[in-house]
Amino acid sequence: MRNPLALDLDHIILHTDNLWEQLRGKRIFITGGTGFFGCWLLESFVWANENLSLDSTIYVLTRNIQSFTKKAPHLANNQAIKLHVGDITSFVFPELQFSYVIHAATEVNLLSNRNSSLDIFNTIVEGTKHVLEFTKQCGAEKFLLTSSGAVYGKQPNDMTHIFEEYQGSPDLMSIQSAYGQGKRVSEFLCAGYANIYDFEVKIARCFAFIGAYLPLDSHLAIASFINAGLSKTPINIQGDGTAYRSYLYMADLTIWLWHILFRGKNCCPYNVGSDQEISIKNLAILVSQAFKHKPEIHIAQKNDPAQPIERYVPSIQRVFNSLQLKPTISIEDAINRSINWYQQTGESRYV
Repeated sequence: MRNPLALDLDHIILHTDNLWEQLRGKRIFITGGTGFFGCWLLESFVWANENLSLDSTIYVLTRNIQSFTKKAPHLANNQAIKLHVGDITSFVFPELQFSYVIHAATEVNLLSNRNSSLDIFNTIVEGTKHVLEFTKQCGAEKFLLTSSGAVYGKQPNDMTHIFEEYQGSPDLMSIQSAYGQGKRVSEFLCAGYANIYDFEVKIARCFAFIGAYLPLDSHLAIASFINAGLSKTPINIQGDGTAYRSYLYMADLTIWLWHILFRGKNCCPYNVGSDQEISIKNLAILVSQAFKHKPEIHIAQKNDPAQPIERYVPSIQRVFNSLQLKPTISIEDAINRSINWYQQTGESRYV
């Protein structure tokens, strides 16, 4: 059976063809490899490894081999992928040399539970420190952290796009800021290790994304909208629909992460996301139009013109100037490709 992501994977290789020689015959270690970001990185690694005969190996940290094998058997059973069992904060270090380490683990399953704020913070921070210690021991040349735009805190009302130079931060007194605070500390730890030890640290501040492997039962609006369309139920907007977001397709994200790992500047955070803003209401309309049955859209709250419009949209000028990266797939195409993947794989609630 042809990989349903074949078109995207060919697109990724086309835009990363000058990078892969750096991985030839080498090992890479990844945390979060069984998640949303991780599966795309594994898919593209396998595609490049086989099509370019790289003879490379990637070790994937997982807490549950059986669960990952059920989710993505073609990845779990690939000879170039080695599964390493353990928890992010305490896994036993493999006694091997690795050239690159990608730290893409995040406790997204805890984000909707306000009582788990300390667990989120502790897991992010302790996990990052543990992986940095492993990077130091295994002799890696480069380390990639998938951080988050949450490190900036709330985007100011008069700022249409957040630049990396913005010195805002999450509210220290809000328990809802645990994720952003954890990512801020993680970036600080990365800078500290890079300053002391002999490896480069690359930081990707990730915003919002759409594509295959997105858990459709998550708290994310785009996931909820697509899930409603697949389930043939109304699309429900929890707020008033005026908030602005931007969405980068996962094929583009994958291209950007590989570039940042191999070519990004040491200790230089890059915003990763689309700079094309769209309101949540208009996003719901696009998703509805992508389905033949055009699900209804229900908006829970009435718009209050006196309230400032919320935004979460990055500037991507730095990544363009430094690495010549920009979105290549439109939001409309991204929605259609994502829906097609769920329909082809028969997954209406991919978790």
